[in-house]
Amino acid sequence: MCRLLKCCCGPSSKTMKMLISLIMARKLCGIYHVCYTWGKTNVIPRRFLAAINNDFKRAKFEEDFLSSHIETTGFQKFLLTVGSAAVSLLDPTRADMIAVMGETAGDSAFRYILQTMQSDSEGQEILRNRPRINSLTVDLEKLRQMPDGTLGRAYIAFLDYNKVTPDSRLTVQFVDDVKLAYVVQRYREVHDLIHTVLGMPTNMLGEVTVKWVEAIQTRLPMCVGGALFGPLRLYPKQRQKYVKYYLPWAIQTGTNCKFLMNIYYEHRWEQPIIELHEELHIKMLEVPKS
Repeated sequence: MCRLLKCCCGPSSKTMKMLISLIMARKLCGIYHVCYTWGKTNVIPRRFLAAINNDFKRAKFEEDFLSSHIETTGFQKFLLTVGSAAVSLLDPTRADMIAVMGETAGDSAFRYILQTMQSDSEGQEILRNRPRINSLTVDLEKLRQMPDGTLGRAYIAFLDYNKVTPDSRLTVQFVDDVKLAYVVQRYREVHDLIHTVLGMPTNMLGEVTVKWVEAIQTRLPMCVGGALFGPLRLYPKQRQKYVKYYLPWAIQTGTNCKFLMNIYYEHRWEQPIIELHEELHIKMLEVPKS
């Protein structure tokens, strides 16, 4: 070490300055972000960089909202609600019609969700930052490398097993208020995460169970409709399990667990899912093997 310092201080003091600069840069890395622009070095506190990034996310969502928003009158919304509800009942696979019904018939529920999120510190942070969940904002490959038992690993396993992608969620079109539009978009994008946290598959039995939990927590009409009418499409054996195990568990979970829209999932990828269950007061469903 002494020889190194002597060497650096000897022929060229410039080398020593560069070495000191590198050491200082490494120490400041956790607090500051160092950028190089046009030959100049700019040091920016990371908290300011995070604020800029969050402002960018908000602006990006507002840009997407304006580009996709379709302005409608109250009467037009009524017609869209009736039409989309009829099509959804005849063909439950029409995700586009279910989405339209959800947007045009759920104004009071949107306001309830917004108010509930505003009353919680984690919910406030979500509303403030307006994060999105898709393949551009979430490093899916990084989630695959996380340890077993973490939320991130469980989520990517859910996506892979069910052959779904976070990019499949439609953009909100018929909600006029940007704050409420984000609430709807957030609900859509965390739906698969709710499946993951609850340990529910994407078959009809799993979907109906999740819809009960979501209906109790969000009061969304489309969730209420799915919870009430979805069981009609269950097979007899599924219906028996549903009535005996899944329905009581869904009602108890939806009533007792923490509001699932208030979870900043992106900050919890590395959290053990068992620990998350304890925090949210979720007891996993256990169905005896028949």
